[in-house]
Amino acid sequence: MAVLVVGLIIFLGLHSLRIVLPSARERMIERLGEGPFKGVYSVISLIGFALIIWGFGLARAETGVVYETAGSGLRHATEALMLPALILAVASALPPGYIRRVARHPLLIGTILWASAHLLVNGETAAVVLFGAFLVWAVVDLAAQAGRSRQPGPKPSPAYDIAAVLVGAVLYAALVWRVHEWAFGVSPLA
Repeated sequence: MAVLVVGLIIFLGLHSLRIVLPSARERMIERLGEGPFKGVYSVISLIGFALIIWGFGLARAETGVVYETAGSGLRHATEALMLPALILAVASALPPGYIRRVARHPLLIGTILWASAHLLVNGETAAVVLFGAFLVWAVVDLAAQAGRSRQPGPKPSPAYDIAAVLVGAVLYAALVWRVHEWAFGVSPLA
């Protein structure tokens, strides 16, 4: 469990700089330059992410169950939440569409849906730590973002919404088909 927790602290801690220490983050960007800052940020993020993946695998083998989910019937709720979570995640990476304008922070909302959906069907200690940490982080970050003024952006294009829905649906289908089982050892249909 220690490797998972360290990975979460590194990854989510780094992604919380803007919330916790916004002026320190800006000073680092000024001192290093935007490109080098993004490079260091990316490397540290990847290290944290790798530790999360490795630590989750280790923790699943050695931890117990916080709550039972077998026979709860919540699998369908998880399946229903995952499609909009993926669409929102894709919309966050595209130029602005109306999804992004309405959601304002589609990746955070998508993360909340993803984590909540997985907590419905995963009561193992490692899963609760992993998805619970991401859920808490996304809710706190979303609350912090709500206090910031909204910057005017370019006019949204419905083409990017169509792309987000199509790519999100393809990702969803791939995950359901085999990718989730291949990558994580669990079929979402099981």
